[in-house]
Amino acid sequence: MIDPRIKRSLGQMIKGVQVVAATSDGVTRAYTSHWVSQIAFDEPIVCASVSPKHDTHPLLVAAGTFTVSLLAADQIREGQYFSYPGHKFRYVAPEFLAPDEAGRPCVPNAIAWLHCEVFDRIERFDHDLFLATVTDVAEGRLGEPPLLYSARHGWRVTGGAAREKGVSVRDELLARVAEASDDAPAG
Repeated sequence: MIDPRIKRSLGQMIKGVQVVAATSDGVTRAYTSHWVSQIAFDEPIVCASVSPKHDTHPLLVAAGTFTVSLLAADQIREGQYFSYPGHKFRYVAPEFLAPDEAGRPCVPNAIAWLHCEVFDRIERFDHDLFLATVTDVAEGRLGEPPLLYSARHGWRVTGGAAREKGVSVRDELLARVAEASDDAPAG
């Protein structure tokens, strides 16, 4: 059991919302996640965290591949639908998942879709971590704000820019570094 103070602090983390789907032997299942992350700069590698209790897990293991649909802010229905095991909603919303051109399951009208091939699985704690290479993408509504989620604050939409237009915090910091270097005694 997580200490309540730790849980409250972890709940402050806010992340983009995705739907992860896998198909095996003609059966497709999907779940909502905010625990899919890019984990490398030089290679297109992601990590997806999946509970072995979820009905998507055995399909993902069997298939060795999965798709990630990055949800837009107006896709809270899709996010909510896949946030429960499908059997609880009796799979009543088939329109929330459709095959792409290659037959892979995707949420229609998402911001983008990633097709991922698993190269490692780490079984730990109450979730397994699937490390995967992104082997294909499709761009959807890239200009739309993404749907976000925080365990403490719930569903959110990205707001405006965090910095003032035309102001570069990076450039200001680099100028300070240059200034500090000019002030340093020659040695």
